[in-house]
Amino acid sequence: MKKIFYILTVIALTLGMSACQDWLDVNDNPSSASNTVPTPDLRLRVIQLNFTDTYESSGTRASWITQNITKISGNTNNDLIQRWNCQIASTTWPYQGWFVYTAANIEPLITKATAEEAWHYVGAAQLIHAWGFMLMTDLYGEMPYTEALGANISPSYDDGKTIFYGCLDMLEQAIENLSKTQPASATPLSAGDSWNGGDVQKWIKLAYGLKARWLNNLTKKSFYDPDAVLAALEKAQQSVADNTTVRFISTGSTDKAGIVASLQHTNVGGTGQRMSKWYQDLLTNTFTGGSGVQDPRTTRIIPSGEFYNAATGKKEWRLSQGVDIINSDIRTKSGPVTFEIYATTPDPTNTISGLARATTEAQKATNPAFTNRWYTTNATKERQGDSVYISIYSDRLDWILDWPDNTNDRYLANRYNGIRISNPNFNDDVINVTSTGSFYIRADAPGHLVCYHEMCFIKAEALFRKGDNGGALTAYKAGIRAHIEAMNEKLRDYPQVLGKEVIPESEIADFLASAAVAQTAGELTMAKIMQQKQIAMSFTMQNWNDMRRFNYSVPDPIYGVVYPDFGRPYEFDAAAQECYPSTDPSNPRYWPRRIQQCSHEVNYNEANWLESNPEANKRTILSYPVWWDTAE
Repeated sequence: MKKIFYILTVIALTLGMSACQDWLDVNDNPSSASNTVPTPDLRLRVIQLNFTDTYESSGTRASWITQNITKISGNTNNDLIQRWNCQIASTTWPYQGWFVYTAANIEPLITKATAEEAWHYVGAAQLIHAWGFMLMTDLYGEMPYTEALGANISPSYDDGKTIFYGCLDMLEQAIENLSKTQPASATPLSAGDSWNGGDVQKWIKLAYGLKARWLNNLTKKSFYDPDAVLAALEKAQQSVADNTTVRFISTGSTDKAGIVASLQHTNVGGTGQRMSKWYQDLLTNTFTGGSGVQDPRTTRIIPSGEFYNAATGKKEWRLSQGVDIINSDIRTKSGPVTFEIYATTPDPTNTISGLARATTEAQKATNPAFTNRWYTTNATKERQGDSVYISIYSDRLDWILDWPDNTNDRYLANRYNGIRISNPNFNDDVINVTSTGSFYIRADAPGHLVCYHEMCFIKAEALFRKGDNGGALTAYKAGIRAHIEAMNEKLRDYPQVLGKEVIPESEIADFLASAAVAQTAGELTMAKIMQQKQIAMSFTMQNWNDMRRFNYSVPDPIYGVVYPDFGRPYEFDAAAQECYPSTDPSNPRYWPRRIQQCSHEVNYNEANWLESNPEANKRTILSYPVWWDTAE
């Protein structure tokens, strides 16, 4: 297996060297890639870049399962994830991103760094080694681990328990090496660290943050220890300043050193994505039992669009509705369809939309009879109302070529396809923005990898389980504030237009004092803690981990329903049912528990794959719990 990874890694490095020549032009022989030449700083950059892709892309897949986001109608492999009928074609990338592009670089980095006593690089490599394999067991369950990066091209599988404790042990080794003092001759961590800028203390806090996360995932086990979780939290992130965040750039240019446009933008930033009603209800507090108080983060996370109000003749902002993929048949009826803004004029002969679209540049540019409106060429009358579901669309900065003032952020971040600027109707009374976009899906959105707000919610849960409701309340409120402050760090970079304004202290204070937030220890529930954690951890694997821990919307014997209103997607069909042996929601096999193993293992390591799990080659593997998701 190591040989296969080595070959693929050399190819990946060769491509990387041609694309990122600013920081990889260091080979002894520029015409021949070598696995031993790159220095620790160069190797770490490649590892961080590819691991971020693996981690964030896993979060995208998890978000389709946990119904934070959905696509417009379709039947591709990723559409089937949203039906809980995950296909093998959709499971390859996390595996390949980890083993081929990331893990294959770790051992060479450790070898190179050890030779020059660059202990901080050794520690960083060990931390990512642990993190990556824990991600693999979260996704796939059983996995090659102890033999995975060795010489055996058909490595045996390890069970989840072996992987879990192996990762914890590796994390301890990482902490030990990160705590060492490097000699002056060693490459400083700052030379290659794109996550924490070489701040070793932030790396150590990252390690303890991961430890707290993983120990808290053991809540179904009889040996779950909240005190061990709390002990890890004492050494984890203590403020927003300690966050490990990837700062993406709003460009696809390949001459930049490191990651450019965000992975969520790449994965779900097009016109075909919509927010789900279940997720949006968390922000607007309109779920069953919700307070109805709108969270100030709503307009930053849920897109708004500008609509033409025929009664006033002016434009107005409207918050998108969420697509109800649990109870509605909309996706089975080819919706929601994509809408655009076009120059149109009323046309009673058009029995579908009642509009005529400008067909010439002259009409767009000079004819005041044409006004910008939402418009679709879809002929199905039922689809004409789909403009209430606003696209999560975000342009990349380098895509914007035709505006005279590219500093006008409103257009840099949103799609426009209507009247040209020269038209006299192009003013504040005319529609011109289809979507304000979404905080985590813009091209320059931050990648919140492990952050203080997560630590607060883990602390709230651990204390709540111990019966310390007062301490849990304090941590829960701190988590809400910490997430808003983490958002504000990025929101300060933007021109203050709708959807990108900094959330002012007055709004934060009002929300924290509102009915949407527990005000007393007696009011606090596990559902309230996890509602806020779900929002703060948007588009991450941990949300799926948490949902599995609490068995989704099944009433917990102690805490009741933790995720109200959540259920199987409306599109769940006979093909999906083949993956789930039970039709009883209280049965763990009713819900998604993992993704199936990818084609690389099926095709090249078949014997070990088949031995790894009694349902390895059955469709029911999707509902087979991973190790930490079972009682013991």
